Amino acid sequence: MSEILSVKELVKEAQRAYQGGDYLHAARTFEAAANALAAQGNVLDAAEQQNNACVAFLQAGEPQTAVAVVEGTVEVFAEAGDVRRRGLALGNLGSALEAVGRLEEAAQAYQQSAEALRDAGEIQMRLHVLQSLSALQLRTGRQLQALATMQAGLTGVERLNVQQRVLKKILDIPFKMLDR
Repeated sequence: MSEILSVKELVKEAQRAYQGGDYLHAARTFEAAANALAAQGNVLDAAEQQNNACVAFLQAGEPQTAVAVVEGTVEVFAEAGDVRRRGLALGNLGSALEAVGRLEEAAQAYQQSAEALRDAGEIQMRLHVLQSLSALQLRTGRQLQALATMQAGLTGVERLNVQQRVLKKILDIPFKMLDR
């Protein structure tokens, strides 16, 4: 029982550090929690903490470490049939790969993430991932793909905020012109 409490304490400490802006400490503490969970045989929760560490390492400016810590988690969630967490892990992997300049791999990870999140019914999270993919496509000179990606992301979202509604109307213009 004390091992479980110590893992919970590690996670709480990591969350406090992250919220306080001490990203490197948060990342290392999430990693410690992941290692403790893995030692207990709890690979799913360990993989989740590795994903938390990935996000914190990215915030801390350590993208190589972020890639290393998140890479194997996609397979862990896939093997468990956890589509939602697989989608989130792919999104984190995409962000980490983008940060280290592996842009084609990042685009693939983002696309797979969006598909998994769609399958899991996570429409808002899917929108966030597709926004990242669209921005990456713009950076790499694929403007039409970026427009289509953003439009796809906004499709199916029930409650768009004002900015998203305006963006959707703007994005619909080129496609309406093509329909003529």
